Amino acid sequence: MTALHLRGVVLPGEETRDLWVVNGRIRFTPVPNAETVVNGGFLVPGLVDAHCHIGISPSGNPTLEEAAEQAEIDRDSGALLVRDCGSPIDTRPLQERLDLPRIVRAGRHISRPKRYIRYLGVELEDPEQLLEAVAEQAAYGDGWVKLVGDWIDRSVGDLAPLWPDDVLVKAMKVAHDAGARVTAHVFGEDSIPGLLAAGIDCIEHGTGLTADTIAMMASSGAALVPTLINIELFPDLAANATKYPIYAAHMRQLHASVRDTVRTAVEAGIPVYAGTDAGGGIDHGRLVDEIEALHSTGMSRTDALAAGSWAARGWLGYSGIEDGSAADIVAYPADPRTDLSVLRSPTRIVLRGRIVR
Repeated sequence: MTALHLRGVVLPGEETRDLWVVNGRIRFTPVPNAETVVNGGFLVPGLVDAHCHIGISPSGNPTLEEAAEQAEIDRDSGALLVRDCGSPIDTRPLQERLDLPRIVRAGRHISRPKRYIRYLGVELEDPEQLLEAVAEQAAYGDGWVKLVGDWIDRSVGDLAPLWPDDVLVKAMKVAHDAGARVTAHVFGEDSIPGLLAAGIDCIEHGTGLTADTIAMMASSGAALVPTLINIELFPDLAANATKYPIYAAHMRQLHASVRDTVRTAVEAGIPVYAGTDAGGGIDHGRLVDEIEALHSTGMSRTDALAAGSWAARGWLGYSGIEDGSAADIVAYPADPRTDLSVLRSPTRIVLRGRIVR
């Protein structure tokens, strides 16, 4: 394989430097006869979609080939690492393809009957079955387990928790003992205290965070992936919920307050990462939209970019542009910390040391 040479400002730093790529790894020492593929501009660690679904589509569960096409769309947007937050199909074969983003899988959603989107998750009749299901998904996934923390309960006409607090404590221990982290889909307020008290590692969406639970979450160290572009769908969900007016009003209120909620979470020191919730109602390839949405809540451009690049990579156990690191690099003609729209126009995408664009 031909060695590659890249020169540019290496983010998150300010230094212009040369780097070489050999056998999929970055080197900071010169390599003879390397092909120069970037000469100027800015070099960013591969972008990260921290909440994505490779293997879900609005029309149903896609084939593995369709899931690969989804991954290609994400890759071409610069997202070279995705945390798949639940898929009904086995996407492990895609992890073997060198031309697709690195995929960190959370296995399948764990839910209750009639308390989540049909066919997507593992549905448990008895909440006590959660311990066994968590153990199974911890073994099946890549260090993450995905719970459905709340969903509409039609018997009460509003969002409600799925799991008793005492069961969550035991289930979290099962996951952590297996070396896995746990995240949960949460829209409303009521399930968050129990999840945090049980030791949850991450909250997805988090629109129901309050001042009290934000303080609790900041103390716990749990992360937040707010999926802001997904929250833009809440008014449509409310409009279609004519049988459940309390739920509809609740969803509209959560939508109206989400940017203030995320701003408060950021100010409290909660780690926040960029995730699109692509799959289902959100198209793949929209990570830049999410990064820009995070900036709109008050995050600096640099912090919003970090949430979708080097900070998210570190959170998921991957390094940035360092000597000896895997060569996942996106090159841009100008500084995205000054103008995030630059992220829409990469000049080179290098994945696993190979040029893919």
